[in-house]
Amino acid sequence: MRNIFATGLFLLLVGCGEQELTGAWIQPIPGMPGQTQGFLLEKGGRAESINMHTLLYENWKKNGDVLTLEGKSIGNGQTIEFSEEYRIEKVTAEELVLKKGENKSIFFRHQEY
Repeated sequence: MRNIFATGLFLLLVGCGEQELTGAWIQPIPGMPGQTQGFLLEKGGRAESINMHTLLYENWKKNGDVLTLEGKSIGNGQTIEFSEEYRIEKVTAEELVLKKGENKSIFFRHQEY
């Protein structure tokens, strides 16, 4: 019985790893009906922005329930490197919920990227 529980726990933890997060995640752009934005998380830690021309994601990593996105913010003639951490509140095959402070962002998996 103990081995079955340990195996189940291991599979649950593995299932919440990098592979489950890889792929394209999008959300509606507030105030712009029909428009979406988000990010592409690739195996090996590479990231790309989707429909965000001034926020360029380059890398990502997961540590426990924390997702870190890194890249460059471009605007007003200057480029600033950034690193943002989000708590992964929920991840399924179709939905990713991230929280930063009191702000919650819901993303949906997009198959075209």
